[in-house]
Amino acid sequence: MKILGVDLGHARTGLAICDAGEVLASPLGVVPSYNWEKLLPVLVQKVQETGAEAVVVGLPRNMDGSEGESALNARDFAAKLAGQVAVPVDLWDERCTTMTAHGYLNDTNTRGKKRKAVVDAVAATIILQDYLDARKARLAGRASS
Repeated sequence: MKILGVDLGHARTGLAICDAGEVLASPLGVVPSYNWEKLLPVLVQKVQETGAEAVVVGLPRNMDGSEGESALNARDFAAKLAGQVAVPVDLWDERCTTMTAHGYLNDTNTRGKKRKAVVDAVAATIILQDYLDARKARLAGRASS
């Protein structure tokens, strides 16, 4: 099943998509997200364009697992998106994904404007890949029971 990953941000929202076999998440791009009313139709269109059968929105929890204002905003946004698409919308813990994305970009020596343009898509890819890996592990656990 193709799944769309979303790293919701204040200025930019990163997007990622996985293959139908749910093996590999790949960056899809970045869209401006200053205004959720403009962002929602863009994501609805991306779901349709990609043939996504589910959406995973990153949930920015604090390091201790608690949820602050950003997490509440992500929950609210995911609920609004779920009301506009005909596919399930799930939330996934995104702690440290932006730090990990910066680490990957350091490893590839991606700097300056190019880095700013891709970091959110890389973070969305990490969120989606973590979700896919956990989903695969859950399914493998059920199969061995």
